[in-house]
Amino acid sequence: MSAVTGMGVVAPNGDRAEDYWRAVLDGRSGLGPITHFDAGGYPVTRGGESSFTAKGRVPGRLVAETDRFTHMALAAAEMALADAEVDPAGLPEYEMAVTTASSSGGTDFGQREIEKLWRNGPRHVGAYQSIAWFYAASTGQIAIRHKMRGPCGVVCAEQAGGLDAVAHSCRLLRDQVRLALSGGTDASLCPYGLVAQLSSRRLSPSGTFLPFDARADGYLPGEGGAMFVIEPTDTKKTTYGYIAGHAATFDPPPWTDRPPGLRRAIEAALADAGVRPGDVDVVFADAAGVPELDRQEAEAVTAVFGPLGVPVTAPKTMTGRLYAGGAALDLATALLALRDQVIPPTVGISEPVERLGLDLVRDTPRQAPLRAALVLARGYGGFNSAIVVRA
Repeated sequence: MSAVTGMGVVAPNGDRAEDYWRAVLDGRSGLGPITHFDAGGYPVTRGGESSFTAKGRVPGRLVAETDRFTHMALAAAEMALADAEVDPAGLPEYEMAVTTASSSGGTDFGQREIEKLWRNGPRHVGAYQSIAWFYAASTGQIAIRHKMRGPCGVVCAEQAGGLDAVAHSCRLLRDQVRLALSGGTDASLCPYGLVAQLSSRRLSPSGTFLPFDARADGYLPGEGGAMFVIEPTDTKKTTYGYIAGHAATFDPPPWTDRPPGLRRAIEAALADAGVRPGDVDVVFADAAGVPELDRQEAEAVTAVFGPLGVPVTAPKTMTGRLYAGGAALDLATALLALRDQVIPPTVGISEPVERLGLDLVRDTPRQAPLRAALVLARGYGGFNSAIVVRA
């Protein structure tokens, strides 16, 4: 196990952890019309935009040199370090690690530079285009800023990446690393980024996000994510909880008759954590909002826990799917739920599909004794990830 001693959150309904948590428990959604650009001509015009601004929270030089997803990662990392009362300058630089996840990379920055290329020619493209768009930009900038020169990496597994990055950091703690910064952010609400997302054919044409509901027709995109300070379990600090187990699997090719791999990920994560299904008190669902994917997830959950066997929640109905940032945000939400012994709600679900067999926590929080939570994430392309966190 590894201890989570600090967290930083940037979300559509709160750009600090406690603000976000209050919004979730109050059922306040961050979904609304896309305003970062004129989305009127696009099939999807709604999403989860964050009120986050980099000015005053990210050094001005880095604001100009990096994309919004990296601004968010830098700010969330600063919040996590402050929350854990960590001063990186006081630790051996080669014993600190950074692992982040990203799905989109710096699409907004890249689009602006491509527009300069098209409009003005190649001499007008900035040198930072070569790095700002890159998936690993956040890892690199965090490591440079805080002089964290231990093992550094990035995970690209779409929504699943946020959990995989944290699990990788936990493994690093077994090998002479005393502290890891880990998590994920994505920010791709720009024309180029939205077009890329539309190619999956999973975004909601009706402008709603209603997983496990009879009206579900896809999801809405969002921006943000979370970063964590992860330390060995023998820390004397107050912790949010412990990363107890993890597993990742891949779905078979869609033209085969083999089953999806989510159930195997759940069972392997429970085994890695040394817990039985009855020890898990809540499941944070991936909640794709796509009927077939929702059915597959429900079948995996009920196969392990039984019909109505465990409370299930999807607070991302208030934020949209944040891709690599979404799984990290779900993990932060699960840790806050364990801390306060309350299950946050899934909002807007008025026609739940009863045959799915899920005990879906809807509309209002549910007080419950929580010992362990299971967080699930599925990424476009067949990625599955599951993490068990313990109080």
